[in-house]
Amino acid sequence: MTTPAPKYRDKLGGAPHSKLSLRLWLRLLSCSMILEKRVRARLDEEFGTTLPRFDVLSALERHPEGLTMGQLSDYIMVSNGNVTAVVNRLLADGWLVRTTDKADRRVATVRLTRKGRAAFLKMAALHEQWIDHMFQGLSDERIEELMAALGEMRVSIESHGI
Repeated sequence: MTTPAPKYRDKLGGAPHSKLSLRLWLRLLSCSMILEKRVRARLDEEFGTTLPRFDVLSALERHPEGLTMGQLSDYIMVSNGNVTAVVNRLLADGWLVRTTDKADRRVATVRLTRKGRAAFLKMAALHEQWIDHMFQGLSDERIEELMAALGEMRVSIESHGI
């Protein structure tokens, strides 16, 4: 690969592989958007639910002791306000229970009810099938290669963030 001329390289931000990096970012974004769109549609069709509800249930399934609202927000990487709205709807549906810390009444912990866990496990089983189906064109070896490459990418992104 040849290095771009200095004037062209400056337009690219100084990195000789800027165009390639940009194309990679766009490819990742398009794949992510397609996957998310399909999963959102299937969750709605099959269960009449949303991806944010699924994400909250998933996080709480991994933490049976429950999570504080702040921990839940951090875990699923959304704002406290967004988590609160989703949690309130799940509480109203009887899928979650909220307890308040006796020492600090400002701290609330939420966890799954039996009803919420049962509903989530049904969703999770189908979700896994959907993902498997969408990736069926890739061999196990190819998936492992992609996982390793994406791991390297994540390290690069985290260590060279802007």
